[in-house]
Amino acid sequence: MSSAMDAFSYRTVAIEECGEPLVDIPGELFSFTRPHPYAALGAPYGEASPWLLRRRVLAALLQAQAELAACRPGWRLKLFDAYRPVPVQAFMVWREFRLQAERAGRSLAAYQNPAELQARDADLYRLLAATVFEFWGVPSDDPRTPPPHGTGAAVDLTLEDASGREIDMGSPIDETTARSYPDHFANAAAPFMQAFHDNRQLLDKVMTAAGFRRHRHEWWHFSLGDQMWAWAQGKAAAAVYGRAE
Repeated sequence: MSSAMDAFSYRTVAIEECGEPLVDIPGELFSFTRPHPYAALGAPYGEASPWLLRRRVLAALLQAQAELAACRPGWRLKLFDAYRPVPVQAFMVWREFRLQAERAGRSLAAYQNPAELQARDADLYRLLAATVFEFWGVPSDDPRTPPPHGTGAAVDLTLEDASGREIDMGSPIDETTARSYPDHFANAAAPFMQAFHDNRQLLDKVMTAAGFRRHRHEWWHFSLGDQMWAWAQGKAAAAVYGRAE
């Protein structure tokens, strides 16, 4: 896996905030993961809704749905998560630190958050952070480095067929292993594993056609207009969406 520092590169992209508002994702046009996975864990949304995106990002998502329907009649994009306030990002990141610690046979019961862990046990922090921040955005309050979902320009999603069955992508959303890399199954010999790759390619095809760019380590994460999107363009362009207010 790549280092956590490599995963931070996109955060150097300049942001020229366009001021576009967050808007509700229409419930009748997409399939949704319910209950919302992070709200069900007790993530602190307060009055905020996770089913929000910037206006032009939503327009692009509608285009992606149309692209999908054109090549797979009756299929729908199934949304897992969209807007994520920074307190929710912090909640989920600390949860992932604890999960990674458990897998390593360690406990974080003596710590309250990543900052405390880093201050008191820098080596353990570095060990866990290498995996956590390969997949999860840093829950930064700095307006220059917002976590992608905190901009309202990122969405996690998968595919659903015409019968309402979620398509098997070979790994669940939010799995923090190499199986989540978009091309993990590209050279698989087994037909069922090759099908995982084909399904991921279909999702990427319809999203890319609408202007989105995929996270390099997550088959399910796509963004448009944020720092990660600008970085993936391979150009000197600035992001147009910073932290959503």
